[in-house]
Amino acid sequence: MTQQKTIPGYTYGTGEAARSPVTLAELARLKESVLFGPADEAALRQAGTVLADQVEDVLDVWYGFVLAHPFLVAYFSTPDGQLIDDYQRRVRARFGQWILDTCNRPYDQAWLDYAEEIGLRHTAAKKNTTDDAPSVPLINLRYLIAFIVPITVTIRPFLARKGHGPDEVEAMYQAWFKAVTLQAALWSRPYTAGDAW
Repeated sequence: MTQQKTIPGYTYGTGEAARSPVTLAELARLKESVLFGPADEAALRQAGTVLADQVEDVLDVWYGFVLAHPFLVAYFSTPDGQLIDDYQRRVRARFGQWILDTCNRPYDQAWLDYAEEIGLRHTAAKKNTTDDAPSVPLINLRYLIAFIVPITVTIRPFLARKGHGPDEVEAMYQAWFKAVTLQAALWSRPYTAGDAW
């Protein structure tokens, strides 16, 4: 399952997405670094089936977490602290599609390019430009990394809702954790200079 509807600012697989400077060989090494292999790919496909009709519920949990923390809400707000509802809604729609892409897309050049695009959209280079939002100029890298935890630990109950056994749920959960960590590593690339990444 891929894109279900037109999502504003969703440019996966188009010329509008950035071109990643990360090579497929580097991606392969990064996958090895997070212990991501064929069994994880299969578990993610299964997770995609399990999560397909739960995306909005997952987003409710994640956005509930964000909205409960003013220092995170600031990234969807004007510099003087006013929440920009339309901006938050547009990002939410892309975040929902990201769940499906994480589970269902092949981790190929188009996927790698869109990971670069997502990373850029968190930095001063591209934050706000996709949605023409009058928000703060970047999302600090520390929260991009820290957010691995809430978007991982909160997914397990959703993976367990369709009657799969504990071993299957654990396999999906571990695959999700590895995929999220892999992507956070890729999203961090635009924050670094030269060979530091």
